[in-house]
Amino acid sequence: MVITFQLTTIGILGILVGMGIGYMTRHIIASRRTLQAESRAQEIVARAEQRAHELVLRAQQESIVVLEETKRDDQERRLRIAHLEASISAQEREAATAAQEAEILRDALRNERDALAQERRTYVSALERVSSISVADARAMLLERVQEQADEDVVMRMHALEQRSRETLEKKAQHILTSTIQRYAKSHIAELTTTTLQLPSDEVKGKLIGKEGRNIKTFERVAGVDLIVDDTPQTVVISGFDPYRRQVARIALEKLIVDGRINPVRIEESVKLARDEVHEKIKEAGQAAILETGVGMMDPKLVALLGRLALRTSFGQNVLLHSIEMAHIAGMLAAELGADALVAKRGALLHDIGKAVDHEVPGTHVDIGRKILQKFNIDQKVIHAMESHHEEYPYVTLESRIVQAADAISAARPGARRDTAEAYIKRMEDLERVAMTFQGVEKAYAVQAGRELRMFVHPREISDSAAVFLARDIAKKVEQEVKYPGEIKVTVIRETRAIEYAR
Repeated sequence: MVITFQLTTIGILGILVGMGIGYMTRHIIASRRTLQAESRAQEIVARAEQRAHELVLRAQQESIVVLEETKRDDQERRLRIAHLEASISAQEREAATAAQEAEILRDALRNERDALAQERRTYVSALERVSSISVADARAMLLERVQEQADEDVVMRMHALEQRSRETLEKKAQHILTSTIQRYAKSHIAELTTTTLQLPSDEVKGKLIGKEGRNIKTFERVAGVDLIVDDTPQTVVISGFDPYRRQVARIALEKLIVDGRINPVRIEESVKLARDEVHEKIKEAGQAAILETGVGMMDPKLVALLGRLALRTSFGQNVLLHSIEMAHIAGMLAAELGADALVAKRGALLHDIGKAVDHEVPGTHVDIGRKILQKFNIDQKVIHAMESHHEEYPYVTLESRIVQAADAISAARPGARRDTAEAYIKRMEDLERVAMTFQGVEKAYAVQAGRELRMFVHPREISDSAAVFLARDIAKKVEQEVKYPGEIKVTVIRETRAIEYAR
């Protein structure tokens, strides 16, 4: 027991001693850390004080530099101000001196003017005595003479201005027309009286003719055209003056060839189907024309009538293409001249609508067209625009003149009409031939679609005055020998060139 008690006592004492040692150890470590922290804080404070001291010194140095620069700038500014004040003072002194000199000059001029006025009065009195006429009478005579000369000058100036205005207006009109034609350039293909159809083989020709020619006879009777089957390989020709019949015959013939069964019954069925198809294409053509020209919506029946013009020709020119071209030209002309472009385009597009039924209804196509447009309640302005394109009705509006001009432009363009294409070329050749028959003419060109004949002459053979007489002589000979519509401008150009070479 005693031993156990002693051991317990010793263990407790050991624990107490260990706790004391641990406490002392932690105290010592904490003290040491506290000392280290204080030392580190003191170092940080010392470094901060050192940094602040350096910043203060740098700020002081910079302030000294700025102060010195400010002083230098102030000195320079004062020197400039002093220099400007001195310059202003000198200028004020010079201005005062100049004012004094100017006053002296004004006094001298005033005295001289008074002396001249006195001399003038003396001379006038002497002239009145010598000429026996007063100054007032002389002034009246002078004014009368000046008035007469002024009247002559005014008349001549007015004539020149009138001539210049006319030339300016003509140039403006030519510019508008030329620009319009150039902006709308569309190729023309002359419609023929025949349509050529290619066959897959020559065997089809025998089927088309049929036994004893019954197939070809049936086809010609039903379609209303002539079917020419000759020795040309793989080709048949559909002949007829009516484009509508030729179109129906072409489509029907194509259907028969594809089907392969060619007999009178199939021929009649094919022609009927072709007619229906052509009617649909006519409607599509009318609608396409309306969309292309942008004239707005119209009654479907009127659109169908318009489409029928696609199968109508006038002097070899497709009437629908002609009407579409006119609509574009009329719209551009109206825009240039400040007219109603929509009215002009509608009037141009519908100007030949009467030709769609003129073979069915008596009367001119203009009168028929007026009645058609009135039936469909078309605006009266559009009717006025279309009815005057052949001058059968008076020009009521500006748009009517524009439509007439567009019609003339479209119809007269080279190649637009088959009967005028060759005549156009022949007329160009005749014009140049007539010009070249005159002595002194070096070159001759027919330009402006045959509206102008332009010649270049040899300057040594033709003088300026002779050029005037040459132009008149050529114009007279053209009138006598060449047939042409309208008028032709004859221009003689005499040009002198000086050419030398630098070697």
